Amino acid sequence: MKSVQLSHGGGGEETNTLINDLFYRYFENDILIKAEDAAVLEVKKKIAFTTDSFTVSPIVFNGGDIGKLSIAGTVNDLAMMGARPLYLSSAFMIEEGLSYDTLKQIVESMAKELAKSGAKIVCGDTKVVPRGSLDKIFINTAGIGEIEQEDISVSNLEQGDVIMASRDVGRHGATILMEREGLDISSDLQSDCETLWPAVEGLIKEDIAVHSLRDATRGGLSAVLNEWAQASDICIEVEEDSVGISDQVRGICEMFGFEAMDLANEGTFILAVASEDAEKALQVLRQYHFCENASVIGTVSEKYPSKVVLHSAHGTSRFLDLPKGELLPRIC
Repeated sequence: MKSVQLSHGGGGEETNTLINDLFYRYFENDILIKAEDAAVLEVKKKIAFTTDSFTVSPIVFNGGDIGKLSIAGTVNDLAMMGARPLYLSSAFMIEEGLSYDTLKQIVESMAKELAKSGAKIVCGDTKVVPRGSLDKIFINTAGIGEIEQEDISVSNLEQGDVIMASRDVGRHGATILMEREGLDISSDLQSDCETLWPAVEGLIKEDIAVHSLRDATRGGLSAVLNEWAQASDICIEVEEDSVGISDQVRGICEMFGFEAMDLANEGTFILAVASEDAEKALQVLRQYHFCENASVIGTVSEKYPSKVVLHSAHGTSRFLDLPKGELLPRIC
């Protein structure tokens, strides 16, 4: 099979071949291969439920592809609620003519990413649309997870809480921009795309008093901090020099006039923890390769309710506002 044809979405022999030879091969589990109209699941605790659609361009980028992104993105949304990822659905919208090898690469990436959290794809759907109807492939994933730690919420920040970032920011947005614009830059910059559940599970197991978690996707760090400040009606004060930004990301931001704190991430999360647990939380996070540069970036106060204040090393301060407009369309 060289490419996906309309017949692969027709419900007949070609559809069955695609499902059995590709999707069942990489996603096989006892629930999925029953091939029922709906998956029957057993969940014993309070659950979290989320859904997301992925339309990144290009579909393969340095550090990942749309398949890895679709699994990490949904698993991370569950993790940010303190939920152990259990079951996912996956729906594919594929443009006629997409290379079968490219589709296989995407599915393989999804299978590898699932293994990091132990989650399973238990149901799905495939649609093939005529050439020109969409750009190569779109993927929707929905996920269910069991809540392992309750009361993690955007409205739970308290005065004195410590704000942390799991790593440097802006990598995913900068990587997509560099590849999309065809920038001929000698750089090892790659997306931070990563499944975050192992690190969150580590925090929960150590009884860290986590008040809020959020993966800094579209809108980046700026969006997360402003959403928290408004939802909890508190002030978040950030030390600008404490926010990790790689030299490559800085260079791209300077070239295009972007703010690194506004750029999307796909494997970076922000934490608000009780001050007494801050040092312990850093120790836990730094055990994971994707959090080895975790750092404290600020604190919660009551100085300017519902505002984020950015303090520079030069002794000046300014409000860090929500990003405006669409910096980069189709980044995830």
